[in-house]
Amino acid sequence: MTNFLISDAWAQADSGGGSMFSLLPLALIFVLFYFLLIRPQQKRKKDHQKMLGEMKVGDEVATNGGLLGRVADLDDNFVTLDVAKSVSFKVQRHAIAQMIPKGAFIDTNGSEKNSKKSGKRSKESTKNLSGQIAKTKSDNATEDATFENLDEEDAKFENPDKSG
Repeated sequence: MTNFLISDAWAQADSGGGSMFSLLPLALIFVLFYFLLIRPQQKRKKDHQKMLGEMKVGDEVATNGGLLGRVADLDDNFVTLDVAKSVSFKVQRHAIAQMIPKGAFIDTNGSEKNSKKSGKRSKESTKNLSGQIAKTKSDNATEDATFENLDEEDAKFENPDKSG
């Protein structure tokens, strides 16, 4: 009666292949990962460390956050960037993503060093930014806001505690 509950353990036949051939696909996958993922990442890291080591005052850089600036001061761990006239900030050295070509960043005094052949904007077009900067009457955006077609009912506050 208990014979149907216990399964018979049959001896298995010996597999013909050696353990060397069974590990070959795993080894090939590891080699592929090394050459396609690990090695290029190490090369990028090495190039980034070299770029950070060669950075000097006056270089124009872009941060990981997309901010552009000119290096004003260097430290072992921090870099001070000038981003506009009398506006500077400190970032960690590893937050510098790349060096940008000289002259791509507008000078802190408002002039631009690029030649007309480079295809960049001229001094006149950089000074005339009326289409990009909104001029307001006051410093408070709420006071400057205008709304059209206001109904009094839209502006009323209904107090749910009041009845009637």
